Amino acid sequence: MLIYQAPSGKFIDDVRENTISDIMSGNYKARLGKEPGIPEFVSWQNSLSRVRDLLELGSIHDTFVALEYEVPYNQSRLDCLLFGKGKNDISNVVLIELKQWSSVKALAEEGNFVETYTGGRERIVPHPSQQVKGYHYYMKGFVEEFEKEPTLSLFSCAYCHNYSRTDGKGLHDPVYKELIGEFPLFTKEDTKLLGLRIRELLENGSGLEIFNRFMQSRLHPSKKLLENVHKIIKNDVVFSLLNEQLVAKNLIWARYRMADKKKEKSVILVHGGPGTGKSVIALNILAEAAMRKKNVLYGCKSKPFIEGLRKMVGPDVRIIFSNLYRFVPNKTKENEFDILLIDEAHRIEKNSNHQYTKPQDRSDMPQMEQLVRCSKTTVFFIDDRQNVRSSEVGSSQLIRDAAAKYGAGIHEVTLETQYRCMGSNDYLLWIESVLGYSEEGRIFRKDDQFDFRIFSSPQEIINILNEKEKEKPNSARMTAGFCWPWSSKTDFNEELVKDVKIGDFAMPWETHDKITSIPKGYVKWYEWAYKPEGIKQVGCIYTAQGFEFDYVGVIIGNDLCVDKSTGKIVADISATKDPMLRRSPENFEKHVKNIYRTLMTRGMKGCYVYFTDKETEKYFRERME
Repeated sequence: MLIYQAPSGKFIDDVRENTISDIMSGNYKARLGKEPGIPEFVSWQNSLSRVRDLLELGSIHDTFVALEYEVPYNQSRLDCLLFGKGKNDISNVVLIELKQWSSVKALAEEGNFVETYTGGRERIVPHPSQQVKGYHYYMKGFVEEFEKEPTLSLFSCAYCHNYSRTDGKGLHDPVYKELIGEFPLFTKEDTKLLGLRIRELLENGSGLEIFNRFMQSRLHPSKKLLENVHKIIKNDVVFSLLNEQLVAKNLIWARYRMADKKKEKSVILVHGGPGTGKSVIALNILAEAAMRKKNVLYGCKSKPFIEGLRKMVGPDVRIIFSNLYRFVPNKTKENEFDILLIDEAHRIEKNSNHQYTKPQDRSDMPQMEQLVRCSKTTVFFIDDRQNVRSSEVGSSQLIRDAAAKYGAGIHEVTLETQYRCMGSNDYLLWIESVLGYSEEGRIFRKDDQFDFRIFSSPQEIINILNEKEKEKPNSARMTAGFCWPWSSKTDFNEELVKDVKIGDFAMPWETHDKITSIPKGYVKWYEWAYKPEGIKQVGCIYTAQGFEFDYVGVIIGNDLCVDKSTGKIVADISATKDPMLRRSPENFEKHVKNIYRTLMTRGMKGCYVYFTDKETEKYFRERME
C-alpha cells in the first residue's frame, strides 16, 4: 500500500504549491479509513520539501516517487522510495528514511541505539542507520524482484535534515561508525552530497518502469523459521528485525552486558501475541551469542518445533536446541549458561519429572526455578494467552516470582506489531473479541488483507489446502480441536485410522508418540508441520503450536459453543476427547479459547474455518462484515 505515488515532476509541483500534505492526508483517509495523526501530518510538511530539494539539486528528471510504502506483511511504512536507472543503465530503488531530529544522545552501551525526543518524550530508539538496515534487509527478503535479472539494486540511507553534524558525537559517535559505513547517514550539511548521490543512481530516468516492476513483484510471505534457521546459526543470513523487535534484541544484549559486568543474574520477559516475531528474535540472539562464543542454549517444550530446528541445522549444532527437561539440578550447575533462551515460555510445566526421568534426576524444584537458576541471563518469550493444558503453568507472574527468589534483575518488553496474518493486527484483535477476551465488539472487515473464510464443509477446506500445497510444499495444513477420538492402535500396515469424521469427510490425526509402525506416505507426529506428507493428516494444538503456514484450516468442534442465556461464547467439556483438559475442568474454558485463538493465528495469508456447531458459526458470522 502507498499513500502517495507520482512522477518526480508532479511531486515537485505538489510540494512547491504546498498541497502535498493535503493530498497525502486525503489518500491516507481513503485507504485507512481515518485521519492521519497531527505529528504525521506535520512530518510530511517538514520533510517532503527536503526531498524536493534533493531532486532539484541533482537535476533529476523522469524518476518516480513513492511515499509511505507499507512494508510487506508488516504495518511499518517507509518514508520515501525513489525509482530510476543510473550509470550503466542499472535499475535502482533508493530508500530514504527521513528524520526531523535536531539533537541526539549516543548510547555506547545500548548497541546501535540512541536517545532522542520523539513521540512526545525522550525515548531510546534505533539509530537511523540501524532502522534503515532493518528495512533494507526486510525488503530484500520479501520483494522477489531483488533476486531477479536484470539486476534491481536497493540503496538505503537515512536523512536527518534538521541535524547538525558534529564528528565523533551524537549520531556520529565512533560506536556507530561501522553501521553508518554500511547504511549512510546524511545530515543537513550533506544535502548537496546526498543530491549528487541520488543523481548517480537515477540520472537515466525510466522511473515509472522501475516503479511498476517493483510494485508488481511477487512477495514472499515469509522466510519460514525452519527453512532458514540453519543459515541463521551459521550466521550466513540473519532474519531482519524491525523497530520493536530491534528494541527487544537490544534490551536483551544490553541487560546481558550489564549483568555480566556486575556479576549479577538477569531475567528478561519478551511478551508478544501470535506472529509478533518472538521466535525470530530468539534465533537472532542465539546466532549472535554462538558467534560471540557465549555458552548459550535455546530451550522449548515443543518436540515438533525442536526436532524441526535440529533437522534443518544439521548435526554440528543440533545440541544447541534443547527440551526443558535437561535443566534439573543434578545435570546443571547454578549460572552454568551465559544466556538461556526459553521460547514459548507459557508451556513451562510444574516440574521436570516425567515417566522417563531417572530416579537420580528427579527434583521437587519447580521447572521455572530450574531455568532461572542455571543461567546468568534467562530470556523468556511468552504469550500468556497460549496456555492450553493444565500441566503447563508458565506465566509472566511465575517468571517474576522465580526471578525474585534468585535475586535476579527483571526487565520486560512487549511486542505489538503483527507479522503473521498478512500483518493484520485487526484480525487478531477480532479473534480475541469474538472469543470474549475483550468487550470491544469488533467486526471483521471484508477489505482486510487476511483471507478469513467460513466453509460449509471440511472437505471444501482440505480441497483448497491441497491445491495450495501443490503450488508450494509445506504451505498449508489442516488442524482441529480435540473433539474426536485418537485411535489407540500402535501398529499400522497400510494407512492410519481416519478418526476425524464429519459426514463424508474423514482424515487421520497426526500420529501419536506411541505408534511403532508408520504406513508409507504418512509422517511421525513431530514431523507433521515440516514434511510434505503432513497435509494428509489433521494436526492438533500440541503439534501446530509454534509453527506457521501460509494457509491453515481449522475445524472448530462442539467444545466451543454459545450460551443461549447470555449470548456469549463458552466451552463444553463434554465435547472434548482430550484427557489432559478433562483433568482441569475449572480451567477448561480458558484453555479451549486459547487453543482456538492459537490455531486460528497459524496462517500467514489465510485461515479457513468449519464449525460443527452451527450456533457457534452463526455467532462468528454475525461479527463479520
